[in-house]
Amino acid sequence: MKKQFPWSLFGSLSLILIWASFIFHGPAQQPALALSASASLADCAPLPAPSGTIVTVATVGELETAVNTATANTTILIADGIYNLNGVYLRIDVPDVTLRSASGNREAVILDGNYITTEIIQIVASNVTVADITLREAYYHPIHVMSDAGDTLNTLIYNVHIIDPGEQAIKINPAADGTYPDDGVIACSHIELTDAGRPFIRNNCYTGGVDAHQAEGWVIRDNLIEGFWCANGLSEHGIHLWRGCRDTIVERNVLRENARGIGFGLAESGDARTYTDNPCPSANGGYVDHYGGIIRNNFVFASDAGLFSSEYGFDCGICLWQACGAQIFNNTVVSTQAPFSSIEWRFDNTDIELRNNLVSHNLRDRGGTAVLDNNLQNAPLSLFVNAANGDLHLHSAAAAAIDQATPLVEVSDDFDGEGRPYGPAPDLGADELNAPPFEPTNWVYLPLTYSD
Repeated sequence: MKKQFPWSLFGSLSLILIWASFIFHGPAQQPALALSASASLADCAPLPAPSGTIVTVATVGELETAVNTATANTTILIADGIYNLNGVYLRIDVPDVTLRSASGNREAVILDGNYITTEIIQIVASNVTVADITLREAYYHPIHVMSDAGDTLNTLIYNVHIIDPGEQAIKINPAADGTYPDDGVIACSHIELTDAGRPFIRNNCYTGGVDAHQAEGWVIRDNLIEGFWCANGLSEHGIHLWRGCRDTIVERNVLRENARGIGFGLAESGDARTYTDNPCPSANGGYVDHYGGIIRNNFVFASDAGLFSSEYGFDCGICLWQACGAQIFNNTVVSTQAPFSSIEWRFDNTDIELRNNLVSHNLRDRGGTAVLDNNLQNAPLSLFVNAANGDLHLHSAAAAAIDQATPLVEVSDDFDGEGRPYGPAPDLGADELNAPPFEPTNWVYLPLTYSD
């Protein structure tokens, strides 16, 4: 039994985000994720009640009209039901608009594209929230965030269930005029490609969970993303940011049965966003596909026989290609058969830190520079509570991982939002064994903004 150890409450952006949830949401609750293991406790409480102008809709026609006529500071509440869009799409081009279910139950409001509607929700304005609904069977993207005649800032996608997108589930793109979709949050959501939806994927498996181009400052946290693979062709990642994305935070997600889990970067060259402050001087002006950012406290898991027997199998759990300045800390990557790589880094301008990760197979060096510290490769499945079924919490007898990590100021909690360290040192991987729920105390209030 490990004894409690006092941990630092300062210095980590994740702690600020968690404390912000207490300020605005009250005590945290379990997110509605269908996990065999317990879901993260961190910052997934229901959103506050709507304010401002409130419009309630109960038909596809009413929904389309409400979106098309919305003014700033409007919340559109959707009554429970299945809405067969059959070509209707919702373009939110006014700032400060919220689209959410009236009940707060995401499974009770289903916007169904029936593979006819091209994109169910387009977001081209700032401070837009989409929450508490299910989106399924868009021909292209269920949600597409774009800049258009100005930056699109502060998108919030929260407690959304996305099922069987025809291409990427959430697509994030800039405009050709040099405006960008920055500072968004995707949280507490379930994004999946099912066996029923897989035959509808086109163009050599052109699909994936979250796919962002040239976007800065996104936070992707506390989500379940699963099933993105095809019998033939190679899916993009469950979470993928590239073409000059920057300062992304990817934390406390479960990525299950995806051909590729989390990716910073992909291309070796091409058109990408650059920054005047030169955030990657080591590249000497060369191509960088992702700048900075942190990937921490994620569970990545694969066991599906269909995935393993597909053309590309389980390709990589965490992939860093032309990623400069990325930190990959305290993640757990487990598969029941060998992947090409549990974690890999590739191309000359990759320059990363890899610390405290726990993987069932291999770390693969494919080029670039990596600082390696305290990563455990070839970890046996016996270290986990139920690795065969994807519960990657540490077993109480996992001595090879318990108290074996290096303390990092950037990792002050774990997958469950529990404090680190609990014991003389932190544990390897995303789980801190037996740690109590994180309870912030002695905080100095920081002025934060929040929009629902």
